[in-house]
Parts: sequence; C-alpha cells; structure tokens
Amino acid sequence: MDAAPPHPEVQVLDLIRRVWEEGHVRPDRTGVGTRALFGATLRFDLADGTVPLLTTKRVFWKSAVRELLWFLAGETNIRPLVAEGVHIWTDWPLARFNAEHPDAPLDRDSFEARILAEPAFAARWGDLGPVYGCQWRRWTGADGRVHDQLAALVEGLRTNPASRRHIFTGWNVGELDRMALPPCHMTYQYFVAGGRLSSILYQRSCDLGLGLSFNLFEAALLLHMLAQQTDLAPGELVWMGADVHLYANHAHLVETQLARAPRPWPRLRLLRRPPDLFSYTPADIAVEGYDPHPHIPAPVAV
Repeated sequence: MDAAPPHPEVQVLDLIRRVWEEGHVRPDRTGVGTRALFGATLRFDLADGTVPLLTTKRVFWKSAVRELLWFLAGETNIRPLVAEGVHIWTDWPLARFNAEHPDAPLDRDSFEARILAEPAFAARWGDLGPVYGCQWRRWTGADGRVHDQLAALVEGLRTNPASRRHIFTGWNVGELDRMALPPCHMTYQYFVAGGRLSSILYQRSCDLGLGLSFNLFEAALLLHMLAQQTDLAPGELVWMGADVHLYANHAHLVETQLARAPRPWPRLRLLRRPPDLFSYTPADIAVEGYDPHPHIPAPVAV
C-alpha cells in the first residue's frame, strides 16, 4: 500500500527548520538581526477546497481577511483596520509618531484611540503612504494616468485567459521612499488551464515567524475570490520567497512550532458571489474545521 502523502504544512516546517539551523546570521534594518536563506518555493493544491492556514500555531485569519479587503479597497490609512480591531499595521505609524514626539510618546492603545476619535490626527499620522492598496488599485504612471491593476487583471482573466500577462505588483520604484514599508509580497501572477486558476506569489522578503502565515492564507483567499469572479475553479498556489528569514528574538516561536504536529487543514468557503472583486465583506468568507494548536506570541520587528 502506498504511503499517505505528507501533510502540506510539513514543507513550511521544513523551511523554518532549515532557515533556523542553516541560515546565515545577518544584520537587518530593524537592528534585531536575522537568520536567512535566499530562495525558497512552496506549493499548495487548492482544488480540494483546503486552504493553507497553519495549524501548528493559531493564525488569526479573520484579521487576515480584513487586511486583504483593506488592500482591495485601495486603502492606505490604518483607521478602517483599527475600527475593526486589527492592529497589524499600527506599529509603523506609531513608531513615526513617537520618533517625532520624544517628549510625549504614546503607547499603542492611546495612539489607536486618537486615530479613531480624531479624523485630522488619523489623516496626519495614520496614513502609510502609497502602500499595497494604492499600488494595486491606483498605480500612477509617468504620464499621470491611474491604473487599476486588479480590475485589469479580472478583465484579462475573463477575456484572454491564455495570456502570460496576468500580473499585478506593488513594487513602484518611484514611490518606494514614500511607503511606510516597501511591499514584501510584491508580485502576483496567474495561470489558467483546464478550467482552473493557479497563482504564483513572489516575495522579496518574508518573515517566516509572523508574516508567512498571513501571506499564504491571503494569497489563497485572493485566488479563490478571483476564481469565483471569473468562473474558474481554484488550482495551485505557488509561493516563492527570496530573502526568507527568522528574527533572532523568535527562538521560542520557532522551537515551539517545530515541536508540534500539523493537524488537518481547514476548508475555505465563499458564502456569496458579490457583483465584483471589490464588494466582498468579512461575512462572505468562512473557514470550516480549523483546529490549530495555540497561538505563539512573538514581537514584531519594526
């Protein structure tokens, strides 16, 4: 009898283990330091409805859903996220505020309270610059024309599925210096064959301890949404990481996660087909059968 195929999460754990044990010790812009390797690939078949949502630690997937919808709306200010209890982008504008107000720094809760209560404060301090949502939906060309990359992608998948140009990217060289954080998950490409939609996500930089779990789930969710909008079935998600790293202060996270055995992956269901890609709400997205190990807290390097 043939042996059962390995759990797809094993390839994630193998990559984490390899980077932790064999990675080059390198300085980084945050001052924390990393162990890093260059070049990695992961593959996940989404045809059976499962979704790459890690089970060796709890992933707060509802926050990931809200982040992706925030990107799709073209938003660049943290205020809508904070209003929904999502804090994943707060550290960058908070660090900027405190750097400019060393005599009156704020903690995160106080900063977010002002973001919610004071629209002018939110406009001044909550904006991240032309990050993902801006580039995906409002890329401004040298001639001043504004390009909605995602609307063009959907149209291209519908009208010319065999094209090799089903691509969108956040790496706008002329605007990188205005972004709170240049795009890490930077380029997505899609491929249609046999009625299935597959995707490659290329990441220039990936924090395996914290970021990867969100990156994989959001890329898979976006693939499902695009497939629904273009009358295709989900295919394969291919993830390609360039600088894949673990932060030096994540030893507890790594050791705890690697000691755990993966559990069955959950299934993703889209409960409604909205009129377009930009009209999904959190209520439209369900994850069924998610039974992860407990969350592993770890600091974010800013």
